[in-house]
Amino acid sequence: MSDRRLLVVDDESINLELIREYFVDTGFAVDTATDAETAWQMLETGGAYAAVLLDRMMPGTDGMALLRRIKAASAHAHLPVIMQTAAGSPQLVSEGLAAGAYYYLVKPYARDALLAIVRAALGERAVRDALRAELAAYAGSLRLLRHAEFVFRDIDQAGQLAVVLAQICPVPEAAELALGELLVNAVEHGNLAISYQEKSRLRREDGWREEIERRLGLPEYADRVVRVAVQNGPEACEISIADQGSGFDWSGYLDLAPERAFDPNGRGIALARIAGGASLHYIGCGNTVRLRFPAGG
Repeated sequence: MSDRRLLVVDDESINLELIREYFVDTGFAVDTATDAETAWQMLETGGAYAAVLLDRMMPGTDGMALLRRIKAASAHAHLPVIMQTAAGSPQLVSEGLAAGAYYYLVKPYARDALLAIVRAALGERAVRDALRAELAAYAGSLRLLRHAEFVFRDIDQAGQLAVVLAQICPVPEAAELALGELLVNAVEHGNLAISYQEKSRLRREDGWREEIERRLGLPEYADRVVRVAVQNGPEACEISIADQGSGFDWSGYLDLAPERAFDPNGRGIALARIAGGASLHYIGCGNTVRLRFPAGG
């Protein structure tokens, strides 16, 4: 992967030029395509990209079709795709996220917002790609695991554990998404009591990680951990995630709600339900969640 090379796909040349200007003096190289088929050929033959910024509304093959094609190809499944569109229907936004988009930007958007999202996507991908490479030789052995317990406390550990546990599941790529969302939720919302509204503000201001690090150092949160229990059998792989927070009303977050479509957060639980065909159940006050991945996906 080239960690500084982006592919931007948009049928409007003025939009392509504007995005090129956004990335001037940022250290990123930007390649462009004006249609989905050209973009696909560039992905297949033009070298590795760190991320794709993809317009949804294009003549011929639209952005959604290209997104699904990218996510269905093993060589590109982990490629972050940031969708952009002038069509701000919440239903369309939800559809794009459910299909695997990393993020959804509605035009017009600010340059700083785009850069923050791209940097966040590439940071997460770099960490997980490196760990996947290390685990590749041991993936078969990990699937032999039957019972395990893990304890962690920060979001970097959450991301690492998501990659490890995904290797046990029938469809690792989808399981990694689900586990990553829920493990991070257990830290930020569970143990550190960051509310939905606070996270929305922190994401927009690019201060989310800084606030998590600050709270991890506070005495009231210093001893809190997340516990993960794994039961892997012939019929299913069950993973329970328990934080030490006071719980929450999870019922309103099980689906991709249109009213939250434009928020920078609030989709993790719904995406976890969609990913990999897993069933998801919250227990008690909401500080424990159980994922069940049926054998064979």
